[in-house]
Amino acid sequence: MITKELILNALKHVIDPDLKKDLVSLNMIDNIQINEQNVRFTLVLTTPACPLKESLKKACISAIHEYVDKNAVVEVIFSSNVTSKKNISNEQILPGVKNIIAVASGKGGVGKSTVAANLAIALSKLGSKVGLVDADIYGPSIPVMFGLEDTQPTVEEINGKPFMIPIEKFGIKILSIGFFVNPDQALIWRGPMAAGALKQLFTDAKWGELDYLVIDLPPGTGDIHLTLVQTLPVTGVAIVSTPQKVALADARKGVSMFKQETIQVPVLGLIENMSYFTPQELPDNKYYIFGKDGCKKLAEELNVPLLGQIPLVQSIRESGDAGTPIVLDNNSIISKSFLELAQKTAQQIAIRNASKEPTKKLETNN
Repeated sequence: MITKELILNALKHVIDPDLKKDLVSLNMIDNIQINEQNVRFTLVLTTPACPLKESLKKACISAIHEYVDKNAVVEVIFSSNVTSKKNISNEQILPGVKNIIAVASGKGGVGKSTVAANLAIALSKLGSKVGLVDADIYGPSIPVMFGLEDTQPTVEEINGKPFMIPIEKFGIKILSIGFFVNPDQALIWRGPMAAGALKQLFTDAKWGELDYLVIDLPPGTGDIHLTLVQTLPVTGVAIVSTPQKVALADARKGVSMFKQETIQVPVLGLIENMSYFTPQELPDNKYYIFGKDGCKKLAEELNVPLLGQIPLVQSIRESGDAGTPIVLDNNSIISKSFLELAQKTAQQIAIRNASKEPTKKLETNN
């Protein structure tokens, strides 16, 4: 006779390869139902974007066949509970946001905003609640990429205080400084003004419940980056670079900044953008215009993960200019690249949350 105890004992043999513990100890098994030889249970993932769910499912079925009944008919249902290391009970800013992902780059022109936009949508497509903040104060591009150039958020008064309501499009919530400034005029702000504007996107907005808030940072390492880590406990940062030597040198500096002892924001990994060029008429051809595997080699050297390699394809630029990021095109092979990037990013966040202490906000008087 199949019992719940036998099922749990069998599933103790299934180890999550990322978290290095068995599924039962991780409380990932729920709602076991047994009807003679029919077994059904829920596998609670650490993120709906988990890239290992099919392999975990197969391992669960194999364990039950091996340790309980080889003729059992096993049905595995997926659900998810996105993990977080934020101390939400004590967090007054963004209390409903589980994870904050900063997307940064050492230099401009590497496609950081394109990656951030597509990453945010990909996480949403995979089942997560996602927000996107355009923190590139002096060069906001998210409004163009989402076709929101002439849009402004509405304001709602809560307990006597006005709050911005993020604009929702393509399944995610969005705020950008570009919603509030004239796109035809240069933004001539000193550091404190820019920092104050950035803080308002977090403190004066109603973000609600989110699994991931993606923040598109300006290129380089400067005031905005310091303001971010002073204001929010950032879960982790993803560094975008192209494979060429000059970009990699700046990517190295970006990694170094977030690893500094005073900042200590976990580096989720590197993202190699414009990894190779593929012409539309020759989809199987790859031309390594900016060098080959530059980010892969740097990731190995710095002992951080390589989260993805995104090719240089004309349709990525065209879709961004049209206000419909490429990941929305289910027929595009590039969409698959961004979905895989989202899976690996979510995977690294789950590992980070299981293995590291919560990020502390930078305390400084400067």
